[in-house]
Amino acid sequence: MWQPIDDPLSNGFLSTILALLPILCVLVCLAILKIKAYKATILSMAIAFVLSVTVWNMPVNFARQAVVEGVITAMWPIIWVIIAAIFTYNITVKTGAMGTINKTLSNISPDQRIQVLILAFAFGGFLEASAGFGTAVAIPASLLAGMGFNPVFAAVICLIANTVPVAFGGIGIPVITLAEVTGLSLEQLSAYTAFQLFFFIIVLPFVLVLVLTKSFKTLKDVFGVCLISGLIFAVLQTLVAIYVGPELAAIVGSLGSLLAIILYVRVFPVKNVWRFPDEREIAAGVSEAEVITGKQQLKSWAPYIALFVLIMSVNLIPALKPLHNIASKVQLYFGPGGKPVSLQWLTTPGTLMFLSAVIGGLIQGKQGRKIHDLVETFIASIKQLIPTIVVVSSIVAMAKLMGYSGMVSVIAVSIATIAGSAYPLIAPLIGALGTFVTGSDTSSNILFGALQTQTALQIGANPAWLAAANTVGASAGKMISPQSIAIAASATSLVGKEGKILNTTLPYCIGYTLLLGIEILVVGWLFF
Repeated sequence: MWQPIDDPLSNGFLSTILALLPILCVLVCLAILKIKAYKATILSMAIAFVLSVTVWNMPVNFARQAVVEGVITAMWPIIWVIIAAIFTYNITVKTGAMGTINKTLSNISPDQRIQVLILAFAFGGFLEASAGFGTAVAIPASLLAGMGFNPVFAAVICLIANTVPVAFGGIGIPVITLAEVTGLSLEQLSAYTAFQLFFFIIVLPFVLVLVLTKSFKTLKDVFGVCLISGLIFAVLQTLVAIYVGPELAAIVGSLGSLLAIILYVRVFPVKNVWRFPDEREIAAGVSEAEVITGKQQLKSWAPYIALFVLIMSVNLIPALKPLHNIASKVQLYFGPGGKPVSLQWLTTPGTLMFLSAVIGGLIQGKQGRKIHDLVETFIASIKQLIPTIVVVSSIVAMAKLMGYSGMVSVIAVSIATIAGSAYPLIAPLIGALGTFVTGSDTSSNILFGALQTQTALQIGANPAWLAAANTVGASAGKMISPQSIAIAASATSLVGKEGKILNTTLPYCIGYTLLLGIEILVVGWLFF
């Protein structure tokens, strides 16, 4: 039976270059040639298919099965989450609830720096920690864009914010999976992951403000709230990760940060309100006396309140735990490494979000037209997302081809071989590569968790420390993953401008990965 080949050409350098071609194709097409994302990803998937069959000698039927598995797993749960998120946003716009949401946040603080911290950093962190699969980008980005933020800024800021919560995202699944594939202690991996993220969580709110305003001077007015929001998130996440486990670490951290931001600006309002230059006149016209009743707020935030309640209920109420078992297992790929794909029906984030949107729409909608408006909005949302559906399906299919054929392993092994004793410096880069290709921190850990552990043993490093570096490094790749960029573009009506988003986020990804590598190398050398 065919097996993946580590070096199909007996020339490590050439094999690595060929394995990199699909990834390079995506980057060049989006960032340099400005080709539309759906064309770029289809071309990259085609290149991966040809290489897997011709160079890696993958049987054509296995290659086809890999593509089918990629498309199915893209549709459920990833694309389903995107559709549900945009459906939720479109309902809030159609019912007029978006106007009330804008006023509510303006009443907390009209300063757009604070609104970014609330929506992108804290609320986005909660969505990533509790649901994942793109929710942390889709919902905050659409809300920010709906509030009048420059769409590119809204997309970029949410992509950058959706980094540090990713390592513990989805109820701790990435870290739990890492422990399973490496055989290392879950408690140790959870603690090390929190340690590695601690500094970056504190710094991230400051980075978001700088990205938004492009000026260090603007930090002065919000220095305190940035520090408090990051510090509360980091401390709470670390304590929970060490003493409770990975499942609730980022959830507790993000919710604590959200509460801290709101309380801080209530006690210490921002004196010099900052908004985009073309919106300053609007900000000046916002009356502090404008009061929104509690009933209006509950009605407008109904979809998001329902989402919070549903997510927390299915994960924390023991009587609802059996709902996670309502799933189908289907094996689509029968080659080496193939296993059944589990499709959860009720507790997948997309379904919970869809139910939340329906609940919110029924509460907000006009009497007599509620169901009609919901159906109409849902159909319109799907039509709006057709290019995004093609992008995500193509990129996940490409990831499956590269993973099953052995291309991803060739790249990772080559990087590890070249690095030698300096390997800890680039350990996060390998994690980032996994997320860039697959769009998932969990998938990156499945791909490279064992490699990180084996390499650590070869160079005499702490295997748990380097394995944790994989899941932390994977959070960096999230901001430039074509999947994430496609979601951000859809949420901000920037479909076709994915290259602009990638060019903006790429430097931040590189800087974040380099700093992570330095931390992993230095701290590992000093303490582990």
